[in-house]
Order: sequence, then C-alpha cells, then structure tokens
Amino acid sequence: MGAANTRRAVAYIRMAEATSDLAERSVHAPSAQRRAIETWAEREHVDIKSWQVDIGVDGATPIAERPALVAAYQAIRVYGAGMLVAANADRFGQDELVCWLIERAALVEGATICTADGSRTPTREPASATDAAYSRGAIDLARAYQRVTVGARVRAVLASKKARGERVGNVPYGYRVASDGVHTEPDEAEQGVIGVVRRLSSEGLSQRAIVRQLAERGVVGRTGAPLRQTQIANILRSTG
Repeated sequence: MGAANTRRAVAYIRMAEATSDLAERSVHAPSAQRRAIETWAEREHVDIKSWQVDIGVDGATPIAERPALVAAYQAIRVYGAGMLVAANADRFGQDELVCWLIERAALVEGATICTADGSRTPTREPASATDAAYSRGAIDLARAYQRVTVGARVRAVLASKKARGERVGNVPYGYRVASDGVHTEPDEAEQGVIGVVRRLSSEGLSQRAIVRQLAERGVVGRTGAPLRQTQIANILRSTG
C-alpha cells in the first residue's frame, strides 16, 4: 500500500444506547453524527471512503470489542485513508487509555484521528508496564479480530465463485479448466477413473488395494505417476 492520503478518511460513529425513538432524537444519534462528519468533510474537502457504526458500545469499550472500529482500521488500509474521523472526541471514548490505544492503532495503519468539531481525545500514554502490556494486547486482539473477519469474507467470496462453477485455486480431480479460462468442466478421463475408484470401494477393496488395482491397469495421475493412496482418499471423500 502507498502513502496514506490525507484527503481520504474513514468515518467512525458510536452510540452507547441501542437504537430507539428516544436515542434517535439524541444529539449523539448516528444520523446527527453523520451530518456533522459530512459537513466537516465538505468544508475540509475530504472524501469519506467508508462509514463504520458501533451501536450499544460505551466509551470505555476496548478496540477488540468494537467490531465497527476494527473494520474501520481495515478500511483505512484498503483505501489508503490518512484520517479516522468521528463527530467529536467522545465518540472515540472517554477513557484516556482506550483513546490512546485507538490513536496508536490508527497510527499503525498510517492514519491520524480527528474530529468534526475539533475536540481532542483525553489520550495518555500507558503509565505502567501493566498498561503497556494491555495496550499491546488490545492492538493484537484487534488485529486477530481483523484476520478472522477478513478470512470469513475471503471464504465467502471463494464459496460464491465455486457455486457459480468458477475456478477456485487448483482444479479438483475429475475436472479441467473450460475454454473460457474461468469456469471448470468435467474431464471425461478423470471422471472415468473416479467411477472405477468408487466401484472398487463399494466392492469392499481397501484404499491400498485400489491403488494396486489402478497401477496394474496403467492408470496414472496428472503428473504421469500412479495415483497414491492420499489421492484415492481425496477422491472418495469428495465424491462420497
């Protein structure tokens, strides 16, 4: 990723109360926070690349327990944003150490925190070794949460591609890349081998016995070598 762009920002909105008619009429309502940030962005000529909203999260909640804040750090990296902005300092938090951690985590991603109303967070550096250890642990937890969420999104994308019949990673045995270079289609020769493997297994042959049978018939894999037991196991597991 290149240098952070100070004309790009990720917006963070936090509300301690769960949404309700009363909460929506509050000056801290998500809609009010958004208007404040939009006004600031227009005045400062800043492009808001992503909006992240934590609801039911109080100001003392650590980073790792704020899903939207963790997602905001990811968005900073994705968009190369140079700022993490909130409507006011209280939206980041009231606890000095938590605010310091939020600011440090933003700096790790190459961004600074700022507020639409110009207020400053009550940040302080850790006063003890215990506080310092807590800060490192909180940032590590935030990164771990990020890895989990990113992994889940990647798996969802791959599952979607697979459902559409598009190639995902190595082409599974029994298939080949179609002429469009994107989708897969059945490979008749390998499908024939799969049929033989399943038939021999249904007759009670062990996987080792199946390997011997295929070798005696001259059946080889894609590399030209006889199929191994692990390949037979994979075939039976994927087609079983």
